[in-house]
Amino acid sequence: MKQKLFHFGIGIIVLAIVAFAAKSFLRQQPRHNIPVKSMGSWQQADAPLGFPVDGKVPPFDFRFIQLTAFERANIPTAPHYSSPMGSEYGALTYNAQPFWANNLKRGGHHTGDDLNGIGGQNTDLGDPVYAVGNGLVIFKGRPSAGWGNVIMLAHRLPNGQIQISMYAHLQKILIAYGDLVARGQKIATVGSADGIYLAHLHFEMRDSTGVFIGRGYASHKKNHLPPSETISKHQNTNNLPLLPIIRKDQEDTQNEEITIKHEI
Repeated sequence: MKQKLFHFGIGIIVLAIVAFAAKSFLRQQPRHNIPVKSMGSWQQADAPLGFPVDGKVPPFDFRFIQLTAFERANIPTAPHYSSPMGSEYGALTYNAQPFWANNLKRGGHHTGDDLNGIGGQNTDLGDPVYAVGNGLVIFKGRPSAGWGNVIMLAHRLPNGQIQISMYAHLQKILIAYGDLVARGQKIATVGSADGIYLAHLHFEMRDSTGVFIGRGYASHKKNHLPPSETISKHQNTNNLPLLPIIRKDQEDTQNEEITIKHEI
């Protein structure tokens, strides 16, 4: 019995020594206090970077921000795309700097299309900018002077794939963060980033599920898509553009005249 008590006492002493050593070790470790935006609720404490908290939008963080589950659930289906400037099919516009054009002065390839009104210079300043498809506004702001005002929309293709359209150098933004917009809806006006450039729309399409502004020039395409080709691929080809419809009406009129003359 005495031997058991002796062993039990030794065990208690060993455990006490181990506990004391562990406590001393933990005290020596540096504490990493992770800042949170707000502890008002668990949603705010776990808010992603750049997410509005307590009615205030913090400075934009350039790190890659994934869309939340709530945002993904709210992204509408976009059966078709159309041009963000000019007519539905891009008439009355031209592309001054196409996607992936090499610009040595800027140090890389262009990540979007620079769309302009056909008048050139600043004649398109204030022209309408349209949503290319049904979408959810996932970013609205001014990430830098060079970008000026920027909008990003998330679209869901019929097959479930999520794509993002980006509109930069805007003069005025006419929608709010979190809005649902329809294809062809006026969302902004063409700007010049407060006079840094001649007026134009820097337009991008991305195969992405996150918000990342980045630069307008890059050495690798990554998730950037060719905007013009992407829109053309998802355009509503069932509706003919205006010019072919006019020509078809003219052909029908000519056929009627020929028929009438033949009958006479």
